[in-house]
Amino acid sequence: MRERVIFILSAVGLAVALVSAFIFSQQPAAEAPVFKPAANPYPKGVYANGIIESEQTQGENINIYPEVSGPITQVLVAEGAKVHKGDPLLTIDDSVQRATAEQQRAQAEAALAVLEELKAEPRPETLDVSIAQVDNARALLKNTQDQLQKQQQSYDLDPRSVSLEALDNARNAEKMAETNLKVVEKQYILTKAGAWIYDIQNQERLYTALCKAYAASAALLAKYVITAPADGVVLSVQATVGSYVSPQGGYDAYTQGFNPLIVMGTPQDHLAVRAYVDEILVPRLADPAKIDAQMFIRGTDVHVPLTFARVQPYVSPKIELSNERQERVDVRVLPVIFRFERPKSLNVYPGQLVDVYVGEK
Repeated sequence: MRERVIFILSAVGLAVALVSAFIFSQQPAAEAPVFKPAANPYPKGVYANGIIESEQTQGENINIYPEVSGPITQVLVAEGAKVHKGDPLLTIDDSVQRATAEQQRAQAEAALAVLEELKAEPRPETLDVSIAQVDNARALLKNTQDQLQKQQQSYDLDPRSVSLEALDNARNAEKMAETNLKVVEKQYILTKAGAWIYDIQNQERLYTALCKAYAASAALLAKYVITAPADGVVLSVQATVGSYVSPQGGYDAYTQGFNPLIVMGTPQDHLAVRAYVDEILVPRLADPAKIDAQMFIRGTDVHVPLTFARVQPYVSPKIELSNERQERVDVRVLPVIFRFERPKSLNVYPGQLVDVYVGEK
């Protein structure tokens, strides 16, 4: 009985194994692709990875870094906004620099006031005082001369009427009065002549130096307001009110690196594609006058004709376009730039990766 049970269980197990093997050996039918992979439209076309960027006569996008450091106080634009050259984009705390500029402005104004005072000399009141001192010295001299004359006449009539000491004192008083008159007359000439030319020149140079220092501070103060360097569109804003920025840019916690605060592009009626052609395929490129190319949007069946713009005549190391890190192998690529009209029925953006085939007309 026991052997019979074992035989039955073995038969059941074998049947289950056969059924399972049959079921799992069946392959599901392959699903149709969501989109048709990009095919080379040219008999001898060259494939290249491409990245969409704003159309520029040189370079890629406009990367804006601050020239000063500090916390952001205002962000005045949003991503996608159209701006004109000179429009303010964001502001950085300028309290310290503003105080410095105000201090230097006040110093320049004080130096100007001193310069104007020197040029306005002599003051009428000061000149009147000098004239009065001259008149007083002349009167004093006249008085001492009269006193000396009287004592001299008395002494000549009767030497006993005036002592020699008194006569000597009168003579000394006359000499002192004469000297005092000469001093105040020269002081009057100095006062009337005004400030010394060398004092004026020195004050002019000091005023000029302070004005330039203030101009430099004011120019630095203006850099705390970041403005648009050209007409264009704001593509990216890596700035938040309260975050600290420096000339390195703003810290991105996702990439753990520093990025430009604002990335701008030109008005986006037309965009550009930078295609990276592998160096081993460069000899297969057609003459620039005969180059034709098409761009394929990944994830769609859409392809867009491209117009050749220029070749960046410098073969550079190949990068992984997704994170812009250099690959380990020493592969180099030649950037070829094309332009195209922005499709109205399809959303494409700078920074988007595309497939590019480069052929010949």
